[in-house]
Amino acid sequence: MGDRDDFLEWFNTTWWAAEVALHNGDPAPRFGTWSEREPITLFGAWISANGSQAVREVFSNLARGFSDAASSDIELIAADVSGDMAYTAHREITSVSVDGSARAYVLRVTQVYRREAGEWKVVHRHGDEETDAVPGP
Repeated sequence: MGDRDDFLEWFNTTWWAAEVALHNGDPAPRFGTWSEREPITLFGAWISANGSQAVREVFSNLARGFSDAASSDIELIAADVSGDMAYTAHREITSVSVDGSARAYVLRVTQVYRREAGEWKVVHRHGDEETDAVPGP
């Protein structure tokens, strides 16, 4: 397998499982998919943070509100690897309980990854909630 295939295997297994765990209230697997080496940035759909510790606090807070993930799907739009850096552009389609209320949403996400000691780690995430396009005048 080449670098891109190896990366996509990790993305579709390890990274995806960490996302499902977060949406069931467990942030620990997501911690394992994120780098601890600065710079680390999060431009989240609901909360943003800068720096490894601040990002981990956001994940812990999100996990406390998430439970009962009914579905969690990924639509990969683009991905590539160049040396020890990679990126994805994807949609996350999620049905989950947020603070006790059922919620379904789609996030548009761009992530940047860095290979560290042979393992892929997220170093940047930019996500926003996808909404229906509003027709122009």
